[in-house]
Amino acid sequence: MNLLVTNDDGIESTFLHELVHALRAAGHQLFVVAPKREQSWIGAAKSRNRPVHATAAERGFGCPTWIVDGTPSDGVNIALDHLLPRDTRLDAVVSGINVGLNTTLGFIIASGTVAGAWEGALHGLPAIAFSQDLTTEIYDHLKASGDVPDASLLAILKISAQHAARLTPGLVAATPAHSFIVHNVNFPLSCHPGSGVRRTVPAQVVVPRLFTPAADDGTHRLVFRLGEDHSPAGLLTDRAALEDGCISHSVLDYRKLGT
Repeated sequence: MNLLVTNDDGIESTFLHELVHALRAAGHQLFVVAPKREQSWIGAAKSRNRPVHATAAERGFGCPTWIVDGTPSDGVNIALDHLLPRDTRLDAVVSGINVGLNTTLGFIIASGTVAGAWEGALHGLPAIAFSQDLTTEIYDHLKASGDVPDASLLAILKISAQHAARLTPGLVAATPAHSFIVHNVNFPLSCHPGSGVRRTVPAQVVVPRLFTPAADDGTHRLVFRLGEDHSPAGLLTDRAALEDGCISHSVLDYRKLGT
């Protein structure tokens, strides 16, 4: 297949690199467009009030690659409309692998990774977002090391990327054109070759108090919280699947917003 790959953690993210390598190893033709810098929690924002630069780059992917000094949504739009060769028949947009989970309604809507995939859906294409669950401790260690994963995390990431490459063809084949669907896939931290996939729904989580009280200089700072789960009993949620060590697959059908 011909796939456009993006993310929100930036062009240098090892998580993106491992996804690209796994998809390439599976035989797919790729085009990569990624933000110059991390754009987490940016949602579907677009750079309305300033020009956006897209620059061809070489990152050892073995495929056309561009860096965009904007958001994931900027990059996907610009790539689909202006960067890809005119005769390219693109099969899907794949976004990720995100550094950290993208589960529950609050985090899905805020996610730049999910939004990158959503821009593909807005162009009538099948769209998939992949994310990797991490503990706060592992995330903090990753950031302290300059976003270079240690050997244990890299091993998990490689397995998750292989799952992503395995799952992608089936998800694309199951998604008609112009369906306005994003497949949101989250890998558990304990991901292994035999990890099963569970069909889930986004957990209904309330996420208050995301910012600190004002400091002496009047500023407020974001504090990561998982929130309070108010999902009805009996639902298999994305969060519950990850807690059980399973791969979570939620189908985000945006057509249902009008029903």
